[in-house]
Amino acid sequence: MSKFSLTPKEIVHELDKYIIGQDGAKKSVAIALRNRWRRQQVTSDIREEIVPNNIIMIGSTGVGKTEIARRLSNLVHAPFVKVEASKFTEVGYVGRDVDSMIRDLVDNSYNIVKAEHEISVREKAVEMANERIMDLLLPPISNQDKESDDYKRYLTTREKMFTRLMSGDFEAREVELKVQEDASAPMMQVFGPLGMDDIGMNLQDMLGSALPKRKKTRRLSVAEARGLLITEESQKLIDEEKVQHEAIRRAEQDGIVFIDEIDKIAGERGGGGPDVSREGVQRDILPIVEGSTVKSKYGNLVTDHVLFIAAGAFHMTKPSDLIPELQGRFPIRVELDNLTEEDFIRILTQPKSALLKQYTALVGAEDVKITFNKDAIEEIARVAFEVNESVENIGARRLHTIMSKLLEETLYDLPNDKIKSIKVTKSMVTKTFKDTMANQDLSKYIL
Repeated sequence: MSKFSLTPKEIVHELDKYIIGQDGAKKSVAIALRNRWRRQQVTSDIREEIVPNNIIMIGSTGVGKTEIARRLSNLVHAPFVKVEASKFTEVGYVGRDVDSMIRDLVDNSYNIVKAEHEISVREKAVEMANERIMDLLLPPISNQDKESDDYKRYLTTREKMFTRLMSGDFEAREVELKVQEDASAPMMQVFGPLGMDDIGMNLQDMLGSALPKRKKTRRLSVAEARGLLITEESQKLIDEEKVQHEAIRRAEQDGIVFIDEIDKIAGERGGGGPDVSREGVQRDILPIVEGSTVKSKYGNLVTDHVLFIAAGAFHMTKPSDLIPELQGRFPIRVELDNLTEEDFIRILTQPKSALLKQYTALVGAEDVKITFNKDAIEEIARVAFEVNESVENIGARRLHTIMSKLLEETLYDLPNDKIKSIKVTKSMVTKTFKDTMANQDLSKYIL
């Protein structure tokens, strides 16, 4: 049962903290996410018949499509994977097979569940790791009469050393520890990550358990050794089978697959040439979205209730250029708006991770305070909007290029004992971009 119970309005409210505008898209994804929780509350047989309403988001690059999907998954700590449709090719062409998106989703789910289980056993793992460190600092006495004076002195000494260990007295002391090497690592050099994915299953993971576990002795500080030992003890305490089972369950029930650039595989059908390949990719993706069983290294996953969110600019094509069967599997379509100057001002200042807040933090790391005048912020927004209009519209990403250029010399000059504060003004912004804006050819390369 999903722990997620935010209402659609609450979901939109959370998304508003990070994403400016795009109310229609936020509303659609909020309803889709809440519907997943609603389905899990259904107790009758109809529960399995309720399938997700997959979504296609249409909009230019940089308007928030990916960010909406990513923030959505973060809200509920759901397994999430972003893939680019243009990276997939049908069988017979070079590229990744479509099943890999589901295997990636399961990998992400496994990592989430594994991390949760590690937290649950951490206290016990730390305790066990410290006991092993004590064995390294003061090896146990074997075949010793526990009633003897020597053994009692040993226990007293160990108790005193343990107190000092807990006080941090031995953190820098070096100990010899046998650490496990990855016996399957050399295979990566032979196959490479892409080659192994093409095989269909991760050969390294399949064979890893069958290969001998090689260990080598290393000299480490107590602090370094503790980190390795905590990880090692955690693995012993975790029920791996239970983790894998839960990972599959969460990926099936809560997983979100974001397919970007889906417009790149759309095109006029039946025309031959490259369109044949693009349509082939669509037909390969179709059964995954419709509901099928995909093999992963953690077990089989059924994709019936995975939520798929597709996105594309659709400048040269339109959603109706996708094959009808695939269109039918994405019943919800939302169009995202291009960003205005006012949007840029809000993006610069309002979100929790607003760009001006990021640069304030970066400059603050040098003990320098930076402030941005209101008219300077408006000028930055104006420049970003005009460049998007005249060169290429890359949405909010344009703000990153503008800010990077604007503060390039400032960031280069720091640290500087003579500089304690910086005020960014409109004239500073205008001076920085005056010549570049006037030269359209130059702006293509700089901005």
